[in-house]
Amino acid sequence: MQMYDLIRKKRDGGILSNAEISWFVRGYTAGDIPDYQASALCMAIWYRGMTAAETTALTLAMRDSGDILHLNGVQGLRVDKHSTGGVGDKTSLVIAPVVAALGLKVAKMSGRGLGHTGGTVDKLEAIRGFRTDLTTAEFETIVNRTGLAIVGQSAELAPADKRLYALRDVTATVDSLPLIASSIMSKKLAANDDCILLDVKTGSGAFMKTEEDSRALAEAMVEIGCRAGKRVRALITDMDRPLGCAIGNALEVIEAIEVLRGGGPADLVQICEALAVHMLMLSDYGAEAACAEAVRRVIADGSALDAFARMVEAQGGDPDWIYHPEHFPTALFVREVRAPRNGYITHVDCEGYGAAALLLGAGRSRMEDVIDPAAGVVLAKRTGDFVRAGEVIATLHTSDELRLDAAEARLLGATEWGEEPPVERPLIVGVVE
Repeated sequence: MQMYDLIRKKRDGGILSNAEISWFVRGYTAGDIPDYQASALCMAIWYRGMTAAETTALTLAMRDSGDILHLNGVQGLRVDKHSTGGVGDKTSLVIAPVVAALGLKVAKMSGRGLGHTGGTVDKLEAIRGFRTDLTTAEFETIVNRTGLAIVGQSAELAPADKRLYALRDVTATVDSLPLIASSIMSKKLAANDDCILLDVKTGSGAFMKTEEDSRALAEAMVEIGCRAGKRVRALITDMDRPLGCAIGNALEVIEAIEVLRGGGPADLVQICEALAVHMLMLSDYGAEAACAEAVRRVIADGSALDAFARMVEAQGGDPDWIYHPEHFPTALFVREVRAPRNGYITHVDCEGYGAAALLLGAGRSRMEDVIDPAAGVVLAKRTGDFVRAGEVIATLHTSDELRLDAAEARLLGATEWGEEPPVERPLIVGVVE
């Protein structure tokens, strides 16, 4: 085969065969195909798209470019949830302990945050001593003992995706639906769980800004998973506002603990319950009503919180932090942000709120940046609330006082005001299965 022929074929609207796609992925991963030819193919895919069969073939080839996590020693059905990323999205910290308390096994690999979106691994590392770099044997042992473990993604899983994503990032081909779907699903299939629930975000804080694009991505990923023999379902959920009130690592863990204690913001509770219920339904736990009742029960009786504490202890963290979140680090500097006028908060640029937290030190602009675990934003007022001039709408937290002015300006600039309340958006936009 010749790379020139594959590029021309896709450029002209042709359909690549499984053999051609596998040859390309193997060659590029091995370094035999130069970046300029791989980027030309990515651009041809960006323009021409891919069929469902092509996208699946690309996903499976990327999955097979490295290790596949078998975890044969884990006893029971393994479930996982993947979010396409958002602001204040700490749902994994809630739903993993919930379904583990109900007997499912959660062997979860999560990423770090980059840009305005947070990463589950960074949030957990705000807990003193918590380890996310477990060996496979440790991973299996902890999952069997506690029902769940959450670790960082191994570099040996889907290495082709890592190479291709870095190339797409600098060649303006990130926003291609088949390339996004294959990137996400290659890692999920390499993790090799039995059931995969996808949380596809839509809105100003999501990668996919429109419901139409979010639904298309959800459908593509569900089809890939089903073609690969997995039980897969996707929820399309709103990210046109931050999820919950806390944005930032330690702040989000504390808010997740509030939900596991039976409290927390109503929107976060609703989304977490829906995700947990669908994870249980995917695993044939029972009908929707029975699953919802079970989720509420393990939160009410404290067994979900206990499951979280057991995981923390097994991964080297201090479980007392889960029962007494006042142990979490606090910021050296705190500033209240006040409303400049009377009116309703009609809309927020959710990505702008995430950027404000990033400016405070809660995230990374580059992978090598060091995160301040105590940094972030806590919202006092949210979309739809009526606010009077001078009333506190948010509190900024940081360990660097010089960061406050820019973060305050970013947050206020991302907030829109009006005389009338906005039309309420549904939190759960749709389900794809």
